Amino acid sequence: MDVAAQVETKARAAKTAARALALASTRVKNEALHQMARGLDEKAAAVLDANRSDLERARTAGVSRAFVDRLTLTEGRIEEMAAGLRQIGALPDPVGETVEAWRRPNGVEIARVRVPLGVVGFIYESRPNVTADAAGLCLKSGNAVLLRGGSEALDSNTAIAQILSRAAEKAGLPPDVIQHVDTPDRAAVMAMLTLDRYVDLIIPRGGEEFVRLVAERSTVPVLKHDKGLVHVYVDEGADLDMALA
Repeated sequence: MDVAAQVETKARAAKTAARALALASTRVKNEALHQMARGLDEKAAAVLDANRSDLERARTAGVSRAFVDRLTLTEGRIEEMAAGLRQIGALPDPVGETVEAWRRPNGVEIARVRVPLGVVGFIYESRPNVTADAAGLCLKSGNAVLLRGGSEALDSNTAIAQILSRAAEKAGLPPDVIQHVDTPDRAAVMAMLTLDRYVDLIIPRGGEEFVRLVAERSTVPVLKHDKGLVHVYVDEGADLDMALA
């Protein structure tokens, strides 16, 4: 099976699972999030083993120290990932919330109500913790997720995604609500961008050029950020010329 077919199979499975997730109760979703956090706590050693493989490849490739730091997982960082999932579980459920409601002169009542989108495709780079963040936020909002992280973090992302998927299943949800594209082939990204039959939204996270590429090539709606802004705060007693140099 070629890369495009592999990605389509995962997207189709996520779409099917999304229907069940959209109808899941708040209790079930929160239980899934707590199971996901517990899974990371209990399987931290396996995640660290996978991360070591990624780090060995990265160092062999001669990447920068800053890149290695972004890629690195520790027991503390895994604990933070688990804590983040528990925090998401404690948030109010957005599904079914009435944002605005009004009555027309003819008596018709209209309301804007938050509903799940369906399947969110999340494309990101070298931070493995994003795998847990994205999966948790999507699940809480009733959306299945199709994850594609950077190839540098492939083993880490695969280990994390497997833990999260099994945890969701323990809570009574279809395991396919969390799908991970586990190939380093960049063709997988381009395949995701054309799966508008199954994917309802693409969220890219990365550098400016990468985000622009996704926005230009995607046939799926894209939620993107623009250029980052960097602010410098200078104390009134500082040498302004030196600070600006």
